[in-house]
Amino acid sequence: MRLSRLVSRKRSAQVGIGLGVTAVHLALFAALGLVKASAPDQEPSPHMQVTLVPITLEPPPPPPPPPPDPAPRAGGGAPSAPSVLRPTPAPKAPPELPAPPRPAPEQPLVIGVSPDPTPSPQPAAGQGGSGAGVGGGDGDGVGPGRGGTPPMILRGPTTAEILAIVPPEARRARRAGRASINCVIGLDQRLGDCRVVSETPAGFGFGEAGLRAAPYFRYRPPTSPSGAPIPGQRATITVLFGRQ
Repeated sequence: MRLSRLVSRKRSAQVGIGLGVTAVHLALFAALGLVKASAPDQEPSPHMQVTLVPITLEPPPPPPPPPPDPAPRAGGGAPSAPSVLRPTPAPKAPPELPAPPRPAPEQPLVIGVSPDPTPSPQPAAGQGGSGAGVGGGDGDGVGPGRGGTPPMILRGPTTAEILAIVPPEARRARRAGRASINCVIGLDQRLGDCRVVSETPAGFGFGEAGLRAAPYFRYRPPTSPSGAPIPGQRATITVLFGRQ
């Protein structure tokens, strides 16, 4: 019995407390309503002033640079072909010409002004033709014949030099003539120890004029089969003096 009474008393106390709290809440709500109702009697607030402030827009930042190209990676292609070194072909030697079985006979040299009295369309002094040539070769062979090279003329007197040594007697008589001289060919290609072999016609001084023409000549001396020059070789030269 006592326990039930205690329980009922506690419940009555709790109910009383709840009713008191509710009454307090209602009183607060009523006070707030009175405050809100008296708010219109207050003086109105002044108008608001708005100030516009210009905003400076900054330029947009530049776009970022493009990404760099990726570095090439080694490999990927076929290997290059190996280099080929091509040697320069050796020059071909010219074919060796066989030596004639019998050498040609040496012809006497004739240099000077032609004695032909036939006038030309335009009269003028002229010099007879002269030839010069060189040759060479090497090799071994077996056969008949002789080695070495004969003497060869390198230079003869010009037409002006021939006219300068014409004998005075032939110039006065307007006679043409010739002289043959025999000289030693020196190793310096000059003629020496010259002597008169013949002169035509005689008595006009063509022999002496032929000797005066010797210093204008240059000869290559003959050579031995080994190619060495042979000293003391003599040659016969005919000098022509045309009509004056």
